[in-house]
Amino acid sequence: MSKTDPRSAKADRGGPNQPLIIAKDLKKHFPIRSGLFNRQSATVRAVDGVSFDVKKGETLGIVGESGCGKSTTARLLVGLIDLDEGHIVFDGDGLGEDISLKELRRGVQMVFQDSYASLNPRLTIVDSVAFGPKILGLGNPTGRARDLLGRVGLDPNRFADRYPHELSGGQRQRVNIARALAMEPRLVILDEAVSALDKSVEAQVLNLLNDLRREFGLTYVFISHDLNVVRYISDRVLVMYLGEVVEIGPADVIYENQAHPYTASLFAAMPSMDPDNLTEEPPLAGDPPNPIDPPSGCRFHTRCKFAEGVCSAKTPKLSVIGGDDTHQAACHMQEPGSGHSAAIKEAAE
Repeated sequence: MSKTDPRSAKADRGGPNQPLIIAKDLKKHFPIRSGLFNRQSATVRAVDGVSFDVKKGETLGIVGESGCGKSTTARLLVGLIDLDEGHIVFDGDGLGEDISLKELRRGVQMVFQDSYASLNPRLTIVDSVAFGPKILGLGNPTGRARDLLGRVGLDPNRFADRYPHELSGGQRQRVNIARALAMEPRLVILDEAVSALDKSVEAQVLNLLNDLRREFGLTYVFISHDLNVVRYISDRVLVMYLGEVVEIGPADVIYENQAHPYTASLFAAMPSMDPDNLTEEPPLAGDPPNPIDPPSGCRFHTRCKFAEGVCSAKTPKLSVIGGDDTHQAACHMQEPGSGHSAAIKEAAE
C-alpha cells in the first residue's frame, strides 16, 4: 500500500458494517445580536436535530434549497464550527470521548465550492498540497504532493510551481481534491464542489471523484443543488428543509418514488428534456419560512398543498416508507390511512 493511500492513515477498527460516521441530533443555532450593548435579539436555527449515518465506501448526496442547513451540517461534520447539541461518532469512536477533534479532522477533509478562495494565492500549487502533510510531520510532503497532483490529472512537471491564478477553475478544483487527499482522509465532504464549473469540466471532475473513491477506498458526502449530478454520483440521498431531514433513502428510490411533498416538489422543478413537457405552474411557490421563527409542527406545512390540521400541531418524525427500512420520510401524510401517498407521487410526475 502506497504512502499516499488514505487507508494507511488509520485502521478500519469498526469493521465493514460499522458506519464510517454517525450524526446524532446535530444542532447549530446562530445568535443575532443588535443594539448598543450587542445583546442577543434572535436565533437562527440553521441545523435543528439532524441525524443520519454514512456507510463505508458509499456516497451520500445532500440536497435542498439554499438556507436549508446543508453547508452548516458539513462544517459540523468536519469540526469547522462547534456543535450546540448532538454527537458525532467516527468509525465507532465518539468525538470528544474516544477520538479528538484533531484526529477527526485528519480522517475527514472538505472540498469547498469556491476553488480560488480555498487556495492561498501566495503559495505554489505543490506547496498548497504539501502544507497539511508538512504540518503533521508526514514523510516527504513535497513528493507526496507531486504524486497526488499526478493522480488528479495535473502533470507535476507542468503545474507544481504555478500559482492559483494561473489555473482554470477545473484545474484549481483538482488541486483542492489533491490537497484533501494529502491528509489521508477516509471521508471527503464535497460542498458544491462542481457547481461553478462548466459542464464538460464538471463531468471530468465527477469521473475523477468516482475513480478516486475506488482507488483509495474513500467515502463521500456530496452536497449539490444539481439533482442530476447527485443522482449520478450518489448511492443514497438525504433531503433537508429548514434545518431538518425530511427524507432519506437509496438514490434510485428517492428519484423514482418521493415520499415527502417537499421532495416531490423539488424533483418536479427539474428541467425536462422533452419540449412538450411544459411547466404551467411552479411546483413549489414562495420562499422557505424564516429560520429565526420556523413554523410549528411540520416546517413545510405553510407551503404544502396536502397540509392538514395535524401538520401544524405535531412535528413528524422520520418513519419507514412502504416497509423498506432504507427509505424514510418525516411526513404525516405518509401515515397509514391518510390517503395522500398516491397524490404526492402524482404531484412529482
